[in-house]
Amino acid sequence: MDYSLITDSYQKIESTTKRLEMTDHLVELLKRTPKDVIAKVVYLTQGKLYPDFVGVEMGVAEKLAVKAVARASGQRESVLTNELQKSGDLGETSEKALLNRKQSTFFSKKLTVEQVYASLEKMAKISGSGAVDTKLALLSGLLTDASPQEAKWLIRTVTGNLRLGLADMTVLDALAIAYGGGKETRGLIERAYNISSDLGRVASVVAESGIEGIKKFQVMVFEPIRPMLAERLGVPEEILEKFGGKFVAEYKYDGERVQAHKSGDKVELYSRRLENISSQYPDVVDLIRGQVAAKEAILEAECVAIDLETGDLRPFQELMHRRRKYGVKTAVEQYPISLFVFDLLYVDGLDLTQDAFSKRRVNLEKIIKESDRIKPACQKLVKDTRELEEFFEEAIEEGCEGLMCKSISKDSVYQAGSRGWLWIKYKRDYRSEMTDTVDLVVVGAFHGRGKRAGAYGTLLLATYNPEDDTFETVTKCGTGFTDKDLSELYEKLQKHLVPKKNSRVKSTLEADVWFEPFLVLEILGSEVTLSPIHLAALDSIRKGSGLAIRFPRFTGKYRTDKNPEDATTSKEIVEMYNLQLKKIGAA
Repeated sequence: MDYSLITDSYQKIESTTKRLEMTDHLVELLKRTPKDVIAKVVYLTQGKLYPDFVGVEMGVAEKLAVKAVARASGQRESVLTNELQKSGDLGETSEKALLNRKQSTFFSKKLTVEQVYASLEKMAKISGSGAVDTKLALLSGLLTDASPQEAKWLIRTVTGNLRLGLADMTVLDALAIAYGGGKETRGLIERAYNISSDLGRVASVVAESGIEGIKKFQVMVFEPIRPMLAERLGVPEEILEKFGGKFVAEYKYDGERVQAHKSGDKVELYSRRLENISSQYPDVVDLIRGQVAAKEAILEAECVAIDLETGDLRPFQELMHRRRKYGVKTAVEQYPISLFVFDLLYVDGLDLTQDAFSKRRVNLEKIIKESDRIKPACQKLVKDTRELEEFFEEAIEEGCEGLMCKSISKDSVYQAGSRGWLWIKYKRDYRSEMTDTVDLVVVGAFHGRGKRAGAYGTLLLATYNPEDDTFETVTKCGTGFTDKDLSELYEKLQKHLVPKKNSRVKSTLEADVWFEPFLVLEILGSEVTLSPIHLAALDSIRKGSGLAIRFPRFTGKYRTDKNPEDATTSKEIVEMYNLQLKKIGAA
C-alpha cells in the first residue's frame, strides 16, 4: 500500500475542524486499505506502532530528526533549525526542505506503508552501541524516498507530534461505518476496544471477520482493560437517592491506580493510562505474585505510599517518587507502599466484567492473602446519610481523599472505558463551600510578560465532555506556578503545539498558542460561576451561558496518571455549581 494514500488522507483531515468530515476522510482511507495492513494504518494514525501497553516508542529526538532531514535534503542543519524556530513545526520545516532539496532523487522509489512501518519498528527497537547512527540511517533513507508531503508526516510521526486531532472514538466511528455495517454497530466495536485496549487488533478483526469476529473478543491476561470511571456528587442525600437508598462505600485512597495482570509467576502492572509500569513497582509485582491465590487474574488496586514505622498513609506526591527509570531499588526503600485491591475483573478463565459489583468483591476476597502490605479496599454497606458521613470522616482520619460510592444493584457491571453513575466520588474537596479541586486539561496558553517573558503566563484550561468527546474551556489560570513550574510546563507543552485550535476543543477565546489535549493539571478554585465566555456545560444552567471556575490556582500536582479523557467532566462542573446554590439556599 502506497504511503501517500495515508498522507493524502492526513492532509484532508488536518484541513478541517469538523468531526464528521474527519470521520468521512478516515472511512475513505480505511476502505482503501488492504485488510492485512489495516492494523498498521490504524496504529500509525494513532501516532504509534503498537498499543500503549506494549511499551514500544519510536523515541526519535528532535535533534536527530533534524540531522536526518538535513542528510536527505542537502540543507545545513543550522538552516533547518532556524526555519524550525520560525514555524514551530518540524513537519512543515521538513516538507519545505524537501521541496528545495539539492541532491538528485532519480533513484528514489515510492514509499509503502509496509516499508515505513518496518523501518520505524527497527528504529524503535534498536538500542545499545551504534543505535543513534542506525536510527539516523533508517530515517534519512525513508526521507530520501519520500515526497515533501510524506516527509512532513513521517517526521511528525517519529517525533510523536502527529497533530491530527483524531480521537480513538473517531476511529471507532470510522471502523463501524467502513466494516461494521454502520454506526449502529459502534457499541460492539467499542466494547472490543475497551476490553483489549488494542485499536489495531480491533481494526484487523472487524476488517477480516466483520461484527461476528468482534463479538468473539474476550478479556485476556496482559491486555489491559480500559478503566471504569466515576461521576462525582457532594451531597450525601443525592448519592443515596442515585443508588436507591443502599450502596457500598469504599475508602478513596490517595495513590496511583494500577491494573495488575497475573498468569502463573508472570505479573505485569498497567497505569490508568495503560502504560506498563511494572519496572517502577517491583515490590507490587512480588505482592501480586505471592499473595494472589489464583493462577490467572486481572485486578485493580491503589498503590499508596506508607510510613512503615507508623503504618500511616502518605500523600500522592510521595508516591510519584516511584515513577522513575533509574534508582528504582533506592526508591522502593525510601517510599514503601501498600496495595489496596478494589476490583476483580477476571479470574482463572472467568470474565467478571459483566457480573455485579457484589459478586466481583466476593471473588476478590477469596483470592487475596491479606497482610499489612496487601488487602482489599476498606468498605462499608451504607443505608443512610449518617452512616455515609461517619464513614467519610473515618476515611479522612485514615489519610484518604474521601470515598468511592458504588452501586450494588444487579446491573452494577464493570463499565470498561466509560464514566457513569454506578460509581460516585465523594471527596473532602467537594464539601468545601469555597474551594473545589478539579482536574483540567491544558488546551491553550497566552504568552507571559515581564518576569514571565519567554514562558507561558496563563494557561487555557478545559473540562472533558464525554457525550461528544470534546474539551470545553472553563477557566484561564496563571496563579500557583513557581518559576520551575513555568519552565517545566514550557518544555512539556512545546512538543504538543498545534498551529490552530484542536478540532476537539470548544473555545470562544483565541489563545496565543494551542496544544493537543494531553496534559492534566489539578486546579483549586474558589467557586463555579455562569460565564458568557467559557463553554463548559453550555446551556445547562442558562441559555447562552457556560460555566467557569473563578480564581483558579495550580496546586502543584501534575496528573500524569490521567489521560485527558479522565479529566473532570462538564457534568461534574454542573453538579458543583448546583451544590453551591444549595449551600447558599441553606445559609
